Amino acid sequence: MGNVRTGTPPTLDTGVLRRMRLARDAMDREWAEPLDVSAVAARAGYSRYHFVRLFHEVYGETPGAYLTRRRIERAQDLLRTANLTVTEICVQVGFTSLGTFCTRFKQQTGATPTEFRRRARAGATSAIPGCFVMFWAGGFRKQQ
Repeated sequence: MGNVRTGTPPTLDTGVLRRMRLARDAMDREWAEPLDVSAVAARAGYSRYHFVRLFHEVYGETPGAYLTRRRIERAQDLLRTANLTVTEICVQVGFTSLGTFCTRFKQQTGATPTEFRRRARAGATSAIPGCFVMFWAGGFRKQQ
């Protein structure tokens, strides 16, 4: 098996790599939706625990860490460009807890969402109106 720390590529067959890519692609498409690791693992044809281990071996991070990183990247784009509140952005990118969102955001970027927005917009052009962003994104998901 491969070692992420030394850069040694994993010695997995192409079928495993293809299924990991399909799972990652599904996560990339559905990053704003509530995603269950067990459901993504089932799509790839693995148990949850085997999937998490293989995903980490192939991509160097767990599926949860990957999804969080992708959501924070999208939040950064919205904070730079959209006229939405931090809470609206939190929900828009798939987080269900504002506290968790702010904590993960600061861990990844070194700044709170509000600090990030202030720095990113210093001297920048006007933000995209929030109503346009919400319309383009299909609005908020209905709470179940």
